Amino acid sequence: MSRTLVKEVPNKIGEKVTLQGWLHWKRDLGGIQFVLLRDRTGIVQVVVEKGVDLPLAESCLRVSGEVVQNTKAPGGYEVLANGLEVLTPALEPSPIEIPKEEWRVNPETLLEYRYVSLRGEKARAALKVQAALVRGFRNFLDAQGFTEIYTPKIVSAGAEGGSNLFAIDYFEQRAYLAQSPQLYKQIMVGVYERVYEVAPVFRAEQHATSRHLNEYLSLDVEMGFIESEHDVIDFEEALLRAMLDEAREGAADAVGMLEVEWPNTAEMPRLEHPEARRILREELGMPVGADFNEEAERALGQWAKEKWGVDFLFVTKYPEAARPFYAYPEGDGSTRGFDLLFRGLEITSGGQRIHQYDMLVEALKKKGNDPANFTGYLEVFKYGMPPHGGFAIGAERITQKLLGLPNVRYARAFPRDRHRLTP
Repeated sequence: MSRTLVKEVPNKIGEKVTLQGWLHWKRDLGGIQFVLLRDRTGIVQVVVEKGVDLPLAESCLRVSGEVVQNTKAPGGYEVLANGLEVLTPALEPSPIEIPKEEWRVNPETLLEYRYVSLRGEKARAALKVQAALVRGFRNFLDAQGFTEIYTPKIVSAGAEGGSNLFAIDYFEQRAYLAQSPQLYKQIMVGVYERVYEVAPVFRAEQHATSRHLNEYLSLDVEMGFIESEHDVIDFEEALLRAMLDEAREGAADAVGMLEVEWPNTAEMPRLEHPEARRILREELGMPVGADFNEEAERALGQWAKEKWGVDFLFVTKYPEAARPFYAYPEGDGSTRGFDLLFRGLEITSGGQRIHQYDMLVEALKKKGNDPANFTGYLEVFKYGMPPHGGFAIGAERITQKLLGLPNVRYARAFPRDRHRLTP
């Protein structure tokens, strides 16, 4: 008999089925035993006769039996087993009771035994939603004439400078793990006009917070022939709506299980940086500098929610001091750079880039960089680069805020942070 998936069981009432999956939970009630069997599509109750020797939880099973209705069973149906085969037994008790999984219980244990805790329904659901967000990202960009690119993750210099680079030995040279594909995706705008990439990036930041990772999935976009950063912002708004639509429809079961409070996507207002600073200082009593720390971001997000009822807020016209060298300057100390806050957390940094060679060289020098270290990047700007801009979305951060996860680490299968290199 061919395999039946758990999600198909409700349509098999009165029929014989063969299921395969993991022993999620078991209970002995005297003359009868109950098993919850889990596969990639869900969980179903299986009734097993007394005397059948059941293995440890998380063992792989094959179960044959008849599907019957039972109003007391989860979902209103169950499988009366007439055959149970242990495909692969668990060798020892699981370090985590997966049926009792909770986000806020023993978080370090959940991360330490991630290879098991990922089997929990909530853990799987979060990553399922993230996969749908990334699928929506790709699908929308493909439909808009973008080309997916694949850029190096071992580089000779950082795209954004600074000290948050992981240095590695590359034969006889010093190299670094890429902190961003920024320089390469700009180069590729001169090839395809519109490009994107889905790939990990690396930041050697000494943070140990609920919102920082040292390796994360970056969803990068770059587009040519724009008029200003507002073209980029308009495009990101449409992209985010498409991503969220795909998550709600393509991962509907996971969204329902996690009881997601869906964000307001109808309005994504824009607030210029000087005005945002004024609000923080005068209305919220928070002295801030050129860049906003996480406390300021949370306060702005809450302010926008209370004032406008929105979940997304673009902060535009960032000062040059808070932007990388390639941010297009306005001439008054500000740039055409922006951040996007989602429920008080920065999930995007973007803007219009400098596309003129001489201006770019001067911008590098102004930030204390040696243009000679960026020769391979600068050369393309001698050959007609269009006005262009783009942004990057942190996949884990948008997942965290969408689902209300208490820690960004739960939005990555195997997180890498200041203290974690395993599993």
